[in-house]
Amino acid sequence: MYAIITADGSKTIYSKRFGEYYHSTFGAESESNHVFIEAGYLNATANPASVLEIGFGTGLNAWLTLQQAEKLHRQTRYEALELYPLNDTLIGELSDNDIFRNMHQAPWEQPIEIIPGFVLHKRKIDLLQASFANKFDVVYFDAFSPEKQPEMWHESGFRKIIACCNPDAILTTYCAKGSVRRTLRKVGFQVERLPGPQGKREILRGTNNI
Repeated sequence: MYAIITADGSKTIYSKRFGEYYHSTFGAESESNHVFIEAGYLNATANPASVLEIGFGTGLNAWLTLQQAEKLHRQTRYEALELYPLNDTLIGELSDNDIFRNMHQAPWEQPIEIIPGFVLHKRKIDLLQASFANKFDVVYFDAFSPEKQPEMWHESGFRKIIACCNPDAILTTYCAKGSVRRTLRKVGFQVERLPGPQGKREILRGTNNI
């Protein structure tokens, strides 16, 4: 694994295990803002807000969410599932920001208040094995692609997610494949295709209208 600088100046990591970058080389931060913050977090109406991320990865989505939560004075509980945490060397290559590093260095398996009003709970567990004590208002589905990590995109996983969503919860993902769109609809999400960030034509957003 190694870090690279993407087209917007932000950094991402290449995973040799999965043969993919964690975020778009066209711009890691701009992609995350477009897919997860603007289409997801900022479109959710719940306040306080509860966020579930599938794939903590580089921590970029959590970091951008924290910044928005602080800006909006919006109490946010952020739970993230990640089986392959980055090592300290890679974390250091991504950013020298103290709060960003604190997020990565926070203990796993317990909720930690990173800044006042923003609680991070990182869990080393597979989605299908996880149980959830809370309901969520926003879901960031940021697993590696269906080609590289097909087990993450099965109907069983999405059924598990919608079961722990509050009414009107929003799920966003960078993947706009027809099979993913159909699966989201099958489990109960109302799905819309949205314009994608640079380098990607479309993304998906699902809403739990149950």
